[in-house]
Amino acid sequence: MQPRLNPYEIAPQTMQPMLDLEAQVKKSGLELGLIELVKTRASQINGCAYCIHMHTRDARAKGESEERLYLLDAWRESPLYSPRERAALAWTEALTLVSQTHAPDEDYEQLSAQFSVQERVKLTLLIATINAWNRIAIGFRSLHPVGTGHAGA
Repeated sequence: MQPRLNPYEIAPQTMQPMLDLEAQVKKSGLELGLIELVKTRASQINGCAYCIHMHTRDARAKGESEERLYLLDAWRESPLYSPRERAALAWTEALTLVSQTHAPDEDYEQLSAQFSVQERVKLTLLIATINAWNRIAIGFRSLHPVGTGHAGA
């Protein structure tokens, strides 16, 4: 796979608001570990290798366990996630797949039980932001770093 273009080089002024939005999301007050789980889960759904690589690495750096990262795709079947994380992951899936789910009331009720109204806005903006990043990375074929010892080397 070959990258198509680097949007930061081609249109830095256009990309700057996305970078600013990302900075705002990071300092929203949501737990940093939760942010990385949400980013990773949305990226898994969207099939964004670049973002999965980045956010699993970032999650590990913030103390996330390998086991929870490996099981994230099957979080509903694992007892390793808190009720708050489950609500966030359900909302992530609902909004990432919004054309299919239409953001069901059940997911919103679960979200409301775990997050304040302000946190719901922050989480929704986080989900919207990672979905935008996924579309940028996938659309322009951004490549994640590759170490030695892999099949494609």
